[in-house]
Amino acid sequence: MFLEIDGGYSGIRFSACHFIPRHEKCSRLHGHSYIVRLRLEGEIGEEGMIMDFVVLKKKLKQMIDELDHKTLLPTASQDVRLTVSDDSVEAVSCGKRYVFPREDVTLLDVPTTTAEEMSKMMTRRMVSEIEFPSNVRSVSIGLDEERGQTAWYTEVL
Repeated sequence: MFLEIDGGYSGIRFSACHFIPRHEKCSRLHGHSYIVRLRLEGEIGEEGMIMDFVVLKKKLKQMIDELDHKTLLPTASQDVRLTVSDDSVEAVSCGKRYVFPREDVTLLDVPTTTAEEMSKMMTRRMVSEIEFPSNVRSVSIGLDEERGQTAWYTEVL
C-alpha cells in the first residue's frame, strides 16, 4: 500500500535558481518552480494508517523553507569552487564567476543541483530526521522541475 503527498495540491513547492556546470543550456544561471512529492510504501499500522500526514508535511515544509527563493549551490562539486564569507558567496565554474549575497544562498551537500541529486538529498534527510514506524518499507521523494519532469529517489528502510 502507498501513502502519497502531492506538493502541487498541498502547497509544498518552492522557487529557486541554480546552474548545472558543463551542461549546454543549463550551465547558465536559471530558475524553476519546484514541486515536492513524497511516497511511502508500507502496510496499514495500528492507528489505521501507514503514517500521519501531518508529520511528513511538516518536515517537507521545513526543508523547502530553506530552499525557497534562494540560489542553490553545490558544496561537493568538482566543477564549482565556492568562497564563502559572512556577507557573500562567490561561485566560480567553467570560466564564469558569480557573487551572491550570503543571505540569498543555500549551500547543499551535493555534487550538482540537479533534480536527481536534490531528491536524493531530501529523501536521505527525511529518513535521518524522522522516526518512521516499522510498517513503513520505503520512502521516496520526487522533485518536479516543471510539470511532467520529476526525478525520484527511494530509500528502503
